[in-house]
Amino acid sequence: MEENRAKLVRAARHAFATKGFAAASMDELTADVGLTRGALYHNFGDKTGLLAAVVAELDGEMAAQARKASEAASNGWDALLAEGSAYIAMALDPQVRRIVLLDGPAFLGDPSTWPSQNACLELTRQAVVELVAEGVMKPVDVEAAARLLSGAALNAALWVAASDEPRAVLPKAIEAFRAMATGLLADRTSGRR
Repeated sequence: MEENRAKLVRAARHAFATKGFAAASMDELTADVGLTRGALYHNFGDKTGLLAAVVAELDGEMAAQARKASEAASNGWDALLAEGSAYIAMALDPQVRRIVLLDGPAFLGDPSTWPSQNACLELTRQAVVELVAEGVMKPVDVEAAARLLSGAALNAALWVAASDEPRAVLPKAIEAFRAMATGLLADRTSGRR
């Protein structure tokens, strides 16, 4: 069963990225991997359930890449900024752009309600807890700051993905994200601590 599930997710990733969710045929997708539509319904409920599984997988990969980008930072503040910036930059990846940032919200609704986005939010919340405790960030409400930072990165990525000129928009989005986040610093004169 897990093998069938993995086959369907792999095939759906390809189909959704190349054709888009609406145009992807479930009959073609299941036939390509030697399964029936019944296998799709058994594992995911429907086509939307399959999209949710693909989005969750991609979102998990995005979170891991963003976390990896933050590992090179010399301190927690720079790590937080690197993670957010890396997340925004992933809007240039064709699969992320089409599946997670364009079709995901259109067919799955508000990304802030997705379990995978809530996992990213929790990581941001943990970082904010540490930065507030260390006095790097102002003593703001942790939940509010984490939600605003995560929301800003997500909305910046959505903007880049929806743009006709994503490569031109990307540096603007990252610069604005960093400037906004800097307002949360306890010591705003240095830009970091």
